[in-house]
Amino acid sequence: MAQYGILIGATIGYTITAAISMAAIKRSNCFHTKGHHNGSCHTLNNSYLIMFAIIEIVLSQIPNFHKLTLVSILATIMSFTYATIGIGLSIAKIAGIPVGKDMPSVEKMWTTFSAIGDIAFAYSFCPVLLEIQDTLRSSHPENKVMKRASTVGVSASTFFYMICGTLGYAAFGNNAPGNYLTGFGFYEPFWLIDFGNLCIVIHLLGAYQVYIQPFFAFVECWSNEKWPENKFIRKEYLVGKLRVSIFRLTWRSAYVGLVTLVAMIFPFFNSFLGLIGATTFWPLTVYFPIEMYISTAKIKKNCWTWVWMKVLSFTCLIVSLVAAAGSIRGLVVSVESFKLFHSVS
Repeated sequence: MAQYGILIGATIGYTITAAISMAAIKRSNCFHTKGHHNGSCHTLNNSYLIMFAIIEIVLSQIPNFHKLTLVSILATIMSFTYATIGIGLSIAKIAGIPVGKDMPSVEKMWTTFSAIGDIAFAYSFCPVLLEIQDTLRSSHPENKVMKRASTVGVSASTFFYMICGTLGYAAFGNNAPGNYLTGFGFYEPFWLIDFGNLCIVIHLLGAYQVYIQPFFAFVECWSNEKWPENKFIRKEYLVGKLRVSIFRLTWRSAYVGLVTLVAMIFPFFNSFLGLIGATTFWPLTVYFPIEMYISTAKIKKNCWTWVWMKVLSFTCLIVSLVAAAGSIRGLVVSVESFKLFHSVS
């Protein structure tokens, strides 16, 4: 169930992020036309949240969406593209940029804790392991392929995370936005920023479905077992070449609508992702894998390997706790100045 919680939390985060990126495209064009300091370029995010939700409702009805190879290929291309754009713009901005006005040490501490939560969210790759395993070819031993795939995936992710993080701080200092393609650390070239944000939206449209398909399948299988004679749940209608289920249409649309509603109520990108990462990183990415390895490898208690793995687990628990504290504090501060259903970019 904890794993499903990650998937649900990710779809909320993706909804918020996609809407902000869509709004950023409009703001970028506005800044280019009217100037960088024009206050009229701010825009409400609600219309973009609804637009994203409508597209996701349509995509959620596509059978076996998560098994479409093109989705994974497109998502990879989009990820590399917008990350590369951000890196390139950061390098172009670095020369001569001061760290910026220093913030109080306590504020910096809380911001750092929240940032740790964002990093933890990025490394909660247990759902991705399921996706890798689901697409493995049976001609090779799964443990070897999984090890190679995980090593390459985590190494590539770490490389881009480190480059984006360090160059982003070098470019903006203490004023670094949570997402520097939407936080308007950059204004020009506006067309490149627009393209980078478009890549983010395209990536998240597919990623949303890939992440949530296991939860959709879980609920639908459970419903079929719980009410095997219920025609509303089991009956399908043939529309052209597609088999349409009224239950699937209703339930999946309701889920997307509910997620969008939550995104409207809590549109706090950094703190929200940080809290999800903080609460799921240690149990699913650290504790359970370590305990499973100790059990299957029959590692003796109090030996060197057992000790350092326990120390690693405890250290990551502390990291998760401070990250959770920072993210909760960030949410509280954001809520104090937030108007309900009035998210503005």
